[in-house]
Amino acid sequence: MGWHGYLALWCVVLGAVALVGYGRSMAGVTRGQRAVRVMGRIERVAEPRHGSSGREGIAVVVTFRDPATGQEFTVTNDGECGDRISTAWPGREIGIRYPPGRPHAYRFTTDPDAGRSGLGWPNFAVFLIYVGLVVVASIDWGWPWALIGFGVPWTLLGATYLPGAARDTRLRIEGLASGGPVPGRVIAVLKDVTVDEDGDTATSHTPVVAFTTHDGTAVTAYREGLRDPAGSRGLDLTIHYRPDNPVVFTTDLAGEERSRVGEIVFGVAALLVGVAAAVAGGILIAG
Repeated sequence: MGWHGYLALWCVVLGAVALVGYGRSMAGVTRGQRAVRVMGRIERVAEPRHGSSGREGIAVVVTFRDPATGQEFTVTNDGECGDRISTAWPGREIGIRYPPGRPHAYRFTTDPDAGRSGLGWPNFAVFLIYVGLVVVASIDWGWPWALIGFGVPWTLLGATYLPGAARDTRLRIEGLASGGPVPGRVIAVLKDVTVDEDGDTATSHTPVVAFTTHDGTAVTAYREGLRDPAGSRGLDLTIHYRPDNPVVFTTDLAGEERSRVGEIVFGVAALLVGVAAAVAGGILIAG
């Protein structure tokens, strides 16, 4: 069997995977669709111990109610319990998902809607089919087809992404600047050591900041990006936060604006790369 045959097999197998996935999604039987999704409430927050690990997130006690039975559960995020909770305060709502009828198999999620459609794997299979077709077109008809195959979807993706990203950036900066700053302090620095396959070690330090919002909410949160994080314990900070959602906060409002504007500029540049690739491929084919 030649390489065209292998490509056909590639497309058939991945096409079957995609069809089964889309069928399951339409029937509402994927794992993501069947999962029970509820909102829990943080009842208690433990102050992280200086020098401890930050991999498991800030220790919290959460209550949630199983909608099927009405039973209330009180749980913690000890061990492997889904997404890491890096910002916490008493009263914060946090997403929880679990298989039907198995609330003890709970997992925390910072994005309760993630994976709800169950289309992740089918869409990835379709992407791989597309990659295969672009490769065969490039080999059979010439490499300019690779430019078009890359440039067109990249341009469409960028054109779809940029307006929403610009809007989100504007709303984020406006929200951070709207509430007025409050004082904060680094109360602990967490330390994690990793060892790679060659035996080399790498140490990371994560400062933990505490601040109180204008309405009296006591927030504990990880804060990366501080200068000299290892020696930042006890450092006084100025915190800017969104009044409706203290998860969004910064210790450097001007730096936040520069960073967000830089992301938009990078997105525009990436969009132009896609346009240039598609146009170059079209010119080469036409010539």
